Amino acid sequence: MLATTMRELDARGIDSFLPDLPGTNESLQSFSAQSLHGWRTAMALAARHFAANRVLALRGGALVFPNTLPGWVLEPVMGATLLRRMLRTRVLASREAGRHEDSATLLAQGREEGIELAGYYLGPALVAGLESARPLDEGQREIRMTELGGSALWLRAEPGEDAAQSVRLAQIVAEEFDA
Repeated sequence: MLATTMRELDARGIDSFLPDLPGTNESLQSFSAQSLHGWRTAMALAARHFAANRVLALRGGALVFPNTLPGWVLEPVMGATLLRRMLRTRVLASREAGRHEDSATLLAQGREEGIELAGYYLGPALVAGLESARPLDEGQREIRMTELGGSALWLRAEPGEDAAQSVRLAQIVAEEFDA
């Protein structure tokens, strides 16, 4: 979705870049050492480095949105909501494996020593940051899925794409870019 949106923005004369967060993909930093504050700082540095003047963030990306720039957020989600969903997924997987875990105990563990969720080891700083993180600051426009049409890709059982959604998202950004 993001690659197609970026190509559509380029076709409309809008340059874009997609930075990796420290600790992800080819980063030499450990994921477990990351914090929301560190990620916010990294995004602000990336925006400054590339002389960005607008930001488009999706879902949890709103939590690391450089607050010095205006822009758009597609379906922003609170950090506590993300954390709760990852905890619920772990509890359900544990049940299927015949183990009993509960969200409250896992969350307490995450606060103290960190926790593995969704295949990543979240350190205590990231857990604490997610618990209190709220998306959307002044100057950020929320885009809802109803504006794009179709169903949310992140809610689908299988990963997929929807070129029409990407085209519509790029259209919204382009129309409002200089407004």
